[in-house]
Amino acid sequence: MAISVGDKLPEVTLVKATENGPEQVSSSEYFAGKKVALFSVPGAFTPTCSARHLPGYVEKAEELKAKGIDEIAATAVNDAFVMGAWKSAAGSDDITMLADGNGDFAEAVGLTMDGSGFGLGKRGQRWSAIVEDGVVKELNVEAPGDFSVSSAEHMLGQL
Repeated sequence: MAISVGDKLPEVTLVKATENGPEQVSSSEYFAGKKVALFSVPGAFTPTCSARHLPGYVEKAEELKAKGIDEIAATAVNDAFVMGAWKSAAGSDDITMLADGNGDFAEAVGLTMDGSGFGLGKRGQRWSAIVEDGVVKELNVEAPGDFSVSSAEHMLGQL
């Protein structure tokens, strides 16, 4: 069952891509005490994710922070090295990359998809959320193939 507004994010270990290499972080510790704009993509370097999803959050980072967001985080079922390379290629220091290499987070929030038809295997769906102190305040899950409600622009309208 998928996570809903009002639910606390499940406890899983994510891997934060840092300049010093991968750093394990528990979801409860990472999301504690702050307001996070979280977005999930099916995969780093994939077409919509790289051309529109990540760039939108990079472009709107200051506006999101001006509306009370403490941190912006991206997650995908990729390893921390891929997430770090994606940040270097297309991201900014305003975006924290949270690798979900085994898909544990995607599975725990109930938002997985089967990308086997594209050679991707099990992945996380495209979605975004406003998370306050670990609790989902807004949740925006895209229909398969769509990109609108998980965008930075849509999230700005929710703040």
